Amino acid sequence: MKITSTGTPATTPAAPVAPAAPVAAPVAASATAGASAAGSLLRTARAQLQQMPEIDAAKVAEVRAALERGEIGFDADKLAQLIERYHGSRG
Repeated sequence: MKITSTGTPATTPAAPVAPAAPVAAPVAASATAGASAAGSLLRTARAQLQQMPEIDAAKVAEVRAALERGEIGFDADKLAQLIERYHGSRG
């Protein structure tokens, strides 16, 4: 991982994911046929999503190692402020 001058990691883009099925041009069809095709596409997309890992373990390890080497700065106070701002006073 390369760290840019702004302190943010410069990463290479992930490999593109091939589409599950070709997307056909819209055709005049009944609402049922359109809904069926959309349902099929949605099922295919969900199946592919379920096969993907929820966390990119390699990326986590890469960032952790960069933190340990001091290549990425860490400000615990800033993190605490951001968490507090995000969650507000929902205590």
